[in-house]
Amino acid sequence: MASLKEVKSRITSVMSTQQITKAMKMVAAAKLRKSQDKIQQMRPFAQKMNALLQNLSSAGTDGQAWYSQIREEKKVLIIAVTSDRGLCGSFNSSVFKAVVRLVEEKYSKQAKQGNVTYLPIGKKALEFFEKRNLPTKTDFSTLLQTITFDSVAKAADFAMTSFQKGEFDKVEIVYNEFKNVATQILRVEQFLPILPLPVTETTTSQTDYIYQPNQEEILVGLIPKSLKVQLYKAVLDSNASENGARMTAMDKATENAGDLLKELKLTYNRTRQAAITKEILEIVAGAEALKSA
Repeated sequence: MASLKEVKSRITSVMSTQQITKAMKMVAAAKLRKSQDKIQQMRPFAQKMNALLQNLSSAGTDGQAWYSQIREEKKVLIIAVTSDRGLCGSFNSSVFKAVVRLVEEKYSKQAKQGNVTYLPIGKKALEFFEKRNLPTKTDFSTLLQTITFDSVAKAADFAMTSFQKGEFDKVEIVYNEFKNVATQILRVEQFLPILPLPVTETTTSQTDYIYQPNQEEILVGLIPKSLKVQLYKAVLDSNASENGARMTAMDKATENAGDLLKELKLTYNRTRQAAITKEILEIVAGAEALKSA
């Protein structure tokens, strides 16, 4: 059985940890409210832009065919959105597992040839890819320090320019979509080439548009803007998911610390009682020895 000093030291240590996890939970809750508001305001606009982009892709163009050009998938770019810090449960590991699974199932041949490049957004993703010596584009790994549309747009510009030049034949995004505080939905989405709008009973593959002032001018401005919005929405989703995951993880850690404290205090009381009983027995034994002497 551990000594009273050891148990008391553990109690102090667990209480200190509990205070830290409780403080981190409160900080995550404050950040969550802000990031949740941002993604909830952004999501309807992003969904409309994406639907419009798919409609325009279905309509077909000559001047801007690059964005929907389907080529042989020789070189692939995978954008992985994680966090800068840990202590958020399985938030980051789920993205890593999804990336590994994506490569194994779809791009194993390209990976063996060194033709799969990774673009990490978040320090945890950068550490994961660099540790495994994978081809990595590191320019945007610190993007999460200050999340703005302009900073995310630079990453989208890189992906679009590289795809347009033929440096990559396909671009995929892996991130966590925010559903609620306790639930994040892992998403693997094709960024480029743009997928056309699925044909249903209410939609057809042939869409007739009237462009004003003209088709080329509208598409030149709209397509890059829409793609930037889609990546920005993914980053905002991931940021809200991170705060939700961290809040949940710290809440659970605080509860576990409380349970551990109860067990340690019970152990402390039992140890103390055993020590007192031992001392009483020693005193009684000594008194009996004196009497017999």
